[in-house]
Amino acid sequence: MTGLEQLREAMAAHLEKNGVHALCAWPDAPRDGAGEAVCAVSIRKCEAAGAALCDYLGERYDEAKGTWQELYGKRLTVTFGLDLYAGVGAGGEEAVRTAFDALAGALQKGGPKGLRLNSLSCGETAFDAAEGRYRCPVEAECQALLYAEAESGAAFLDFMLKGEWKH
Repeated sequence: MTGLEQLREAMAAHLEKNGVHALCAWPDAPRDGAGEAVCAVSIRKCEAAGAALCDYLGERYDEAKGTWQELYGKRLTVTFGLDLYAGVGAGGEEAVRTAFDALAGALQKGGPKGLRLNSLSCGETAFDAAEGRYRCPVEAECQALLYAEAESGAAFLDFMLKGEWKH
């Protein structure tokens, strides 16, 4: 799983844990226009800034392996698309409003581990005739810290989401 996939998965899992039905992407199967309210999690924008010297944080000794590991880090500003959809049979606009309230509450509780919420914005709810559902565009901008480790002199493949933010 890449670092960006990990971010989407972390956001969807956090929302699910806090009572918001969330998917990382729409499934290939046809969607039922009468279905319950759902949050479609995507990444709309991602800006990376290096941490330390060109992402290099230093080394640490792995006693179990008897080797040194090089550590690298990145600070990301990630804009998540958290668009809400609800079918007419699920309550339409009211279901979208209820889902947004639950989504905002879930993010105000601290957000997913390793992500810090900067801002949350919500657009107007409108009926999407092509989908047969109501849609409300939602965006959440978050800060994330990613890290990578490699055996001394070896390459690393991808950055991973780092722990929790200290407030």
